[in-house]
Amino acid sequence: MTVERKPGDQEAPRIWLTTLLFAITGLAALIAVPWYGFTHGYTLGAWIACGVLLWANGLSITGGYHRLWSHKTYEAHWSLRLFYAIFGAMATQNSILIWASGHRVHHRHVDDADKDPYAATRGFWFSHIGWMLREYPSGKVDFGNVNDLKRDPIVMWQHNNYLAIVLATNFGIPLALGWLMGDVWGYLLLAGVLRLVLNHHFTFFINSLAHMWGSRPYTDENTARDNGFLAFLTYGEGYHNYHHIFQTDYRNGIRWYQWDPTKWLIASLSWVGITRDLKRVSDFKIQRAIVSMQFKRAEQQAEHVANTERWKKMLEQEYESFRATLNAFTELQMKRYEQKRRELAGKWENATVRTRLKELEYALRMQRERLQILSKEMLRQPSAA
Repeated sequence: MTVERKPGDQEAPRIWLTTLLFAITGLAALIAVPWYGFTHGYTLGAWIACGVLLWANGLSITGGYHRLWSHKTYEAHWSLRLFYAIFGAMATQNSILIWASGHRVHHRHVDDADKDPYAATRGFWFSHIGWMLREYPSGKVDFGNVNDLKRDPIVMWQHNNYLAIVLATNFGIPLALGWLMGDVWGYLLLAGVLRLVLNHHFTFFINSLAHMWGSRPYTDENTARDNGFLAFLTYGEGYHNYHHIFQTDYRNGIRWYQWDPTKWLIASLSWVGITRDLKRVSDFKIQRAIVSMQFKRAEQQAEHVANTERWKKMLEQEYESFRATLNAFTELQMKRYEQKRRELAGKWENATVRTRLKELEYALRMQRERLQILSKEMLRQPSAA
């Protein structure tokens, strides 16, 4: 990947608070945590506390900071929003307001080295952690893009009391648990230090590795990748190629077998009314994105095999079928909107439109399979002279 260095990068003022935070907690996790383990040992309770708080912090970032507040993919009861606000602050990744503002800028200007706060095009170090260590122009906070969040009293309460919540949770909770269990240092090191460092870097992997390592089944217009391993570490956020093209979907892992505990949490809480208005991208749009990428790759592949013209002609035929399906979908949508406008949607929409939509989705799935077969056949062809 090309690494872009901007003039004045090294002259940008150092942010000493974050520099010291990452340095001190990182060294403590690398040195103090294993030293105490070898010399004193850790109890099972300390490990459990570390794991529970790690998940509470992680899900508060992914389910709260990210999918709820940054992208508005669902709505949540005040009790869940309060949970997210408290344990999100414990993750020490800034307030909801600042985090969401920067993330919205990232999506708007993804990969733009001048405007994306953590552009992966500037290299692993910058996108992973470097962007937080200096006052780069791309990282300047503009609250103009989070006016909707300013109306959320829980968001503003957390923003105005962020430092107090950070100190109370990061020191108070591990120390209180350690005092109750008679192992203050063990809990402070595992549930405090190690938990914080792991949570930091798991989240940072999405800004860095998830833009460098993995597949791009939905779009290649940006660097975001789908990566199942990263999804495991980040509570489902690793399906990042999907997220960057369909950011309004409350899911990142859309298949039942894809690891996305954030999605499962949001969906399960909707059963008891704690979450609601869960937004999903239609299967047709997902299939359309996949097929579009298949065409792009098949066309590139056809340039490098024998009988190029023959393969191109087959692809042109498939593309005509693809366009016909898209045109049919557009026409169907227009009819649906017209019916709604006339307030006659009820019976017609529930029967005719849904049936026709399923037919179009099936047509795209069949086309995906045909394109896969064509690609495999081209791979078996000798290279063009």
